[in-house]
Amino acid sequence: MNWIIRNTRKLKFHTNLKVLLEPIQDEISNLKWLISDLELNTDQLKYLPINHDKDWFLISAEEMNVLRKTEIQIIWGVFVGLLKTQEIEPSQIDLPFADGNGQIWKNGNLQVEQAKIEIIAWDSSYTIIKFTDPSM
Repeated sequence: MNWIIRNTRKLKFHTNLKVLLEPIQDEISNLKWLISDLELNTDQLKYLPINHDKDWFLISAEEMNVLRKTEIQIIWGVFVGLLKTQEIEPSQIDLPFADGNGQIWKNGNLQVEQAKIEIIAWDSSYTIIKFTDPSM
């Protein structure tokens, strides 16, 4: 299932993880997160589990909750929620990306096959959310 969010008054800014992940906050504890193609705006960067030295990085559910509870504007980026038990080696896959990727708009098209959820920030203008689990 895909959701595309644009021009909404319910979000202070697009890809506000605090608001977007609130309905599934209980499920976050079962996931680890692959983050790539990230560009963001925050004055809290030194407190966040973000590694700008890499094109991608993995964070735990606990670290995602730190991101979720911080006011961060995600300008570009892809957040892929994977089961904690899922083995994945990002160097073995095509890393997910937003900018210049026409495939992100297609329904059901996940960039990482094993993903339970994919959140794509597109130029602070759109947020695309894809779920593989209908209960989420």
